[in-house]
Amino acid sequence: MSPVRDAFAFQSKACAELGSPFMERLMALFATSDWPDGPVARRLRDWPDDPHPSASSLPLRVAGALHGLVLGGHPHLTPVYPPRDTTDDAVWAAVADALASDFAAILRALESPPQTNEVRRSVAILPGLHMIAARYGLPLELVELGTSAGLNLRADRFALHTATHRLGSVDAAVRLAPDWSGPAPAPAEVSVVRRTGIDLAPIDPLDPRGEHRLLSYLWPDQPDRLARTRAAIAEARAAPAEIVAGDAADFLEWVLEEPAPDRARVVVHTVAWQYFPEATARRALAALEAAGAAATEAAPLARLSMEADGGRGAALTLTLWPGGATHPLARVDFHGRWVDWTGPSALPR
Repeated sequence: MSPVRDAFAFQSKACAELGSPFMERLMALFATSDWPDGPVARRLRDWPDDPHPSASSLPLRVAGALHGLVLGGHPHLTPVYPPRDTTDDAVWAAVADALASDFAAILRALESPPQTNEVRRSVAILPGLHMIAARYGLPLELVELGTSAGLNLRADRFALHTATHRLGSVDAAVRLAPDWSGPAPAPAEVSVVRRTGIDLAPIDPLDPRGEHRLLSYLWPDQPDRLARTRAAIAEARAAPAEIVAGDAADFLEWVLEEPAPDRARVVVHTVAWQYFPEATARRALAALEAAGAAATEAAPLARLSMEADGGRGAALTLTLWPGGATHPLARVDFHGRWVDWTGPSALPR
């Protein structure tokens, strides 16, 4: 099996584990079916980079290109996409038609990496914000690395509800309901005075083209994710954020040089650090440590990190300055479907 077909097969299994039967089927069809000859097939066969999800993620680029066509009302794809129940043969016939006839749009989409801006990752951010607010009693400044469209910069406006815990307003338009095990932080008064983020290619969710792009990378048989993202886009309209394009280290060095008195500055990243070039990661860490050395109780610095570490899901950790102590908090599903809280529910003073 070629590396590209192997990447599709790998992605198929991942989609099954992440609760998307349609995406499991679609990726398996790309792994095993004959691609119609043409520009798209040649581009897939000659893909120059590692196509796997941990690298250039070619399968999800393809899936996003096709779903984008569906969201635009494609006459052949739309009738075989969810919520309709169709056979593999019918799905592949429609896909093959699109690959051959809509190659220009698909090739354009393949040039950009997926940007889902998974809103459910705020199940990790929101508890961390409540812990930091409770610990310092200060308003927060949110700084997100790898922010995509910046939807999770509005995490404080979301609500998290489980069988035993609740954070956020009961009137929140975006409600997160992960499977939760373990304790949870107590609700605190969270006030955000500034929201800013960096991404190599940020998406403007307030631009119809940006909204379309965001939605295209969601999986078509998961309508709850589509609805949640649309609700988060509405929150983005209500709570402005400053989002810039560029390198994460350049941005962080610039942001952290600016004094932030009488507020807690919180640097957040969720499944982003692994994609930074080694030099960027090294400089970003140095910038955090330098700013941490200057932090005070009246102007603290926090790093809230949700990143893969080889274990189940992602590791959620919180580092606080002054002091630089790191607190392991939880294991979190990459799509925010579950949280296993294993750390403290409150921070030591």
